[in-house]
Amino acid sequence: MPRQAGILPDPAIAAIMACSWSEALALAREKNLPQVYHDCDTDIYGACHEGEPQGSFRNGIFSEHRCICMPVSLSPEELAKKEKKFRTENPEW
Repeated sequence: MPRQAGILPDPAIAAIMACSWSEALALAREKNLPQVYHDCDTDIYGACHEGEPQGSFRNGIFSEHRCICMPVSLSPEELAKKEKKFRTENPEW
């Protein structure tokens, strides 16, 4: 699991992190969470509640990460296709 320097992993958070859209969907369904995300700053996938910010704390300051969030109703293929389309249309993001 990728980590930022100086950030210790929290077992409660690590439980909802994944390495792909497929794994994120499985975790979301297991935890009954409505959304999956791809954190583009850390290249980690995961599951979350709607509107839940993703990021990290450094020196007590929260830094929000750039994430692509989508509903669990989509298939892994649909998630990947939508992410690719978004990134193609928004290369600066």
